[in-house]
Amino acid sequence: MKLLAVALAALQLLPAIALAQDTPALDGRLKKIRDTQSIAIAHRTDAAPFSFEDGKKQVVGYSIDLCRRVVGALERQLGLTELKIKWVPVTVQNRFDAVAKGQADMECGSSTVTLGRMKTVDFSSFTFVDGTGLLVKASLAANTLGDLGGKKIGVIGGTSNERALNEALKRRVINATVVSLKSSDEGLAQVESGAIDAFASDRVLLMALAGKSKDPKGLALLGEALSFEPYAITLPRGDWQMRLAVNSALAQIYRSGAIGEIFGRWFGALGRPGAMTEATFLFGALQE
Repeated sequence: MKLLAVALAALQLLPAIALAQDTPALDGRLKKIRDTQSIAIAHRTDAAPFSFEDGKKQVVGYSIDLCRRVVGALERQLGLTELKIKWVPVTVQNRFDAVAKGQADMECGSSTVTLGRMKTVDFSSFTFVDGTGLLVKASLAANTLGDLGGKKIGVIGGTSNERALNEALKRRVINATVVSLKSSDEGLAQVESGAIDAFASDRVLLMALAGKSKDPKGLALLGEALSFEPYAITLPRGDWQMRLAVNSALAQIYRSGAIGEIFGRWFGALGRPGAMTEATFLFGALQE
C-alpha cells in the first residue's frame, strides 16, 4: 500500500515536472531585465514621427508608444510591478551597436530589417512598412527619379535608403550625383539652400521633415517609392527568449484595439493604414 501511495503521488507530480522541463530558466537580456527590474531602450531623437524629442525633451513617437506598450506586457510576463525605462539616445550610425554591445536591450525608431543587419542584431515582428522616397523643391520640374538625371541627390550614408537609391540609379541607368550626408536635418537644409536637388529617405520621415521647413509648401514629395522598408524593433542577436517575449507583446497589441489607437495618434491625418501596414499587423497578431 505504501508503494502504491508513492507511485500515485509520483504520477500526480508528472505534469508539474513536465511543465518545468518545458519552461526553461530565463537567460540573456530577459534575465537581466527581470533581475534589475529595468530595461534600456535606444531611441532616435530625429526620426519623427516614429522616435523624437518633443519641446519638453520627452521621448515620443509611434515606435515609442509601441515600445511602452511592449514594456507593459514584459512586466506582466515577468511578474513585475514596474520596469524602469532607461532611455539611450542613438544616431543612425550607432543604433545597432548600442544593442549589439549591450548598451541597450532594444532599439525603437525607424530601423529597416535587412539580412545584412541580421549579422549583428535580431529584429521583432514588423511594426510598420514604408518605402524610400525623394524630397525636392516644388519649383523643380520633377515627378520621378528619372527627372533627376544630372542632379545632386543627398542621402544619409550607410542606410538602406542609400542602397536603394544607388540600386535604382544603376538599374534605370540614371546619371546623378549621390551626396552622402550625416542627418535628415542636414538633408533638409541642403535642399532648401539648393546645395542638393533632392533628399532620399523613408517617405513618412520626409513628410515629417517637410513640416519642419521654413516653407513647407515650397517642398514636394515625389510620387514613386524606390524600395520596400519594413520596420521592426531591434533586438540582441541570438537571444530567442527576448525575441519571443517582445513578439508575444506585439501580438497582444495587434490583436487588441491598441494598435489602431497608436496608429491614429501619429498618422490619423493620413487616414487608414495602407494595405501593407494592415497586413503587417494581421500577420503579427500571432496566437499564443
